[in-house]
Amino acid sequence: MPQLINAGRVPIRSWTPVRNIEPEAVSQLKSVASLPWVAHHVAVMPDVHVGKGATVGSVIALRGAVAPAMVGVDIGCGMAAVQTSLVARDLPDDLKPLRLAIEARVPVGREHHRRPVWSDAGATLAARGKALFGRFPDLTPSFGRIADRASSQLGTLGGGNHFIELCLDTTEHVWLMLHSGSRYIGATLAEQHMTQAKKLQHNQALGDPDLAVFLAGTRAFDAYRHDLFWAQEYAALNRDVMLALLVGVLRRRWPRLELGTLVRCHHNYVAEEMHFGEELLITRKGAIRAGAGELGIIPGSMGAKSFVVRGKGSPWSFESASHGAGRRMSRTQARKSLTLADLRRQTAGVECRKDAGVLDEAPSAYKKIEDVMAQQDDLVEIVTELKQVLCVKG
Repeated sequence: MPQLINAGRVPIRSWTPVRNIEPEAVSQLKSVASLPWVAHHVAVMPDVHVGKGATVGSVIALRGAVAPAMVGVDIGCGMAAVQTSLVARDLPDDLKPLRLAIEARVPVGREHHRRPVWSDAGATLAARGKALFGRFPDLTPSFGRIADRASSQLGTLGGGNHFIELCLDTTEHVWLMLHSGSRYIGATLAEQHMTQAKKLQHNQALGDPDLAVFLAGTRAFDAYRHDLFWAQEYAALNRDVMLALLVGVLRRRWPRLELGTLVRCHHNYVAEEMHFGEELLITRKGAIRAGAGELGIIPGSMGAKSFVVRGKGSPWSFESASHGAGRRMSRTQARKSLTLADLRRQTAGVECRKDAGVLDEAPSAYKKIEDVMAQQDDLVEIVTELKQVLCVKG
């Protein structure tokens, strides 16, 4: 159950003890709770940590307003996972060739496809892509110049904490799982709208300009809402195209590969939802929707367990749960305090990069996923426990 933190205008309900939250993150939460547009309370997930404007791992309900920085620059970032018909004994002893084949098929970091691949990723995905890019000219006008880049990045991983994994569940079935978002186009849309919001007169008195909002009924609000929902759709399609590419890689080796139910979830997004008897704009920044019976994915770090979960529909969390383990160290702290020996030890048994480029993604840079899950057992129940055997990092 959440711990109540008195913060002024509305309370803060936290699923982790206040002593576990960095002071800067507590200050951010209190600043958010003081905003006049925030409704009911601020819900804080157990993976909470400092973010830009709003903390990562927070759920914020707004009346008649939306704040671009509360969503963040990776609009629509989220997860997808699917069980395959493969089992552990089907996998080769040496997984490195498979990792390299995945990296060759799905561009990582800032790379992109040489040509758009969504158009030949199957009829359903091609139709979704055609409809999505048919609306591209309706985005904020200055983005027309990057249409080709947006198209060629559809089906790419990105960098940072984004990943592709092969995991085993407790029955030794192989799962495909990935984490990615809306790539360059999402970040570009977000940054332009955040800049515009800061200039609006009603935001000038805010203590933190990163909490600037657009007000419902204005042209700026409508433009952001339009671009936001487009980017969220792009992010979801990006993950589905990557899954299609990954299945293609696996079927070259296992032609009879079959797939189970696909589980998907956003964890950086806005949704229009009913809570406490009114329609609100719910911003989940580093949080998933966990409505009663709804499936979601909560990953750990590149050396830890991940979980497919079923939501319990808690009203106090606005039907939400954490999006992962949450960082324990900033990237700079991790690079300064951890060594490559630490990385190799913490990822033993996982086929992955073990070089300086992913040192800030070492498992000990994150909170323990087991602790995070224990703190939110009133929000979700665990359906499937996963442990990776292969990880591709951006």
